[in-house]
Amino acid sequence: MKAILALADGRIFEGTSFGAQGEADGEVVFNTSMTGYQEVLTDPSYYGQMVVMTYPLIGNYGVNSEDFESDRPHLSAFIIKELSTIPSNWRSQGTLHDFLAKHGIIGIQGIDTRALTRHIRNTGAQQAVISTKPTDRQKLVAQANRLPSLEGRDLVKEVTCKEPYEWCEGEWELNNGETFFKSAPRIPSNYFIVAYDFGIKRNILRKLVQAGCRIKVVPASMPAKDVLAMNPSGIFLSNGPGDPAAVKYALKNVKYLVGKIPIFGICLGHQILSLALGARTYKLKFGHHGGNQPVINLKTSRVEITAQNHGFAVDAASLSSDCDITSTNLNDNTIEGIRHKSLPILSIQYHPEASPGPHDSSHLFKEFTELIDTNK
Repeated sequence: MKAILALADGRIFEGTSFGAQGEADGEVVFNTSMTGYQEVLTDPSYYGQMVVMTYPLIGNYGVNSEDFESDRPHLSAFIIKELSTIPSNWRSQGTLHDFLAKHGIIGIQGIDTRALTRHIRNTGAQQAVISTKPTDRQKLVAQANRLPSLEGRDLVKEVTCKEPYEWCEGEWELNNGETFFKSAPRIPSNYFIVAYDFGIKRNILRKLVQAGCRIKVVPASMPAKDVLAMNPSGIFLSNGPGDPAAVKYALKNVKYLVGKIPIFGICLGHQILSLALGARTYKLKFGHHGGNQPVINLKTSRVEITAQNHGFAVDAASLSSDCDITSTNLNDNTIEGIRHKSLPILSIQYHPEASPGPHDSSHLFKEFTELIDTNK
């Protein structure tokens, strides 16, 4: 079926639909990962966004629930060059088309994703509408123009868990042709971590378990006093969607926790922690989304290739003198990590858990536990 992608600035792309039918809207961003579309689809940080994959062929290994980063897809729509209709992988449990249709997500294929990506790089991420209905194109453009920006929007409330839960799965590995998860009893749990769920990815939790942590995940709005009453060894602040400055309740909680307990933040958690320390955040032109972002450690000069997924960043000029900038992005010099000079606080903008992406930065989970050890 024919499908239309209409950008707010009037640019139109024609293709054919897959997955669900109807209309969808959201901010268009591009992801440069060559693999890992399942992880992208189920990453809660993409809530409210339409994702363009720059790799030309998507769907060739189907879908399987073991690779999901949450229990469902969270993006508004999926935009690709070509859909593979016949998956070829022994772990596949179904096709990408059927998966998206089941969850009501519209996909569009057959468009020039290179041209779309270049357009977004030149003009910035913008709102858009995808429709499979016979609709006037200019009406779709007008509809896209009426959509709200992500700035000022609290999207964490849309993806956070409703009730606290414990997590005990470690990293997965292949053994005798089957995928299985290491259970907590096989890994000594020397640290009790409370993880604020702003849209947390499962592989972050697996990495924390692998580092020797026992995890309790709590809703984003849980009062800090209730969290401290659990007597945790440390606090983890997760990734998530939307504008960090709009998540007022999380900012209030983190301000209360600062100085009382070791804290580690990733992505949105890094931004909220920076805001709690007095910094400001701002929206990037088109964000960082993909598995090939170069980050330099300013202390060691070592460069790590990282997985990233964010549309906002911390303003370096606003950062308190109490914090050191530990790493920056070699593409645009934006802040990628901070560490407090006197308090047990560490945060990073990128994703050391990968999924998808490189594993250069997985050592940071151990750095968190070492931070806890030095604070005992």
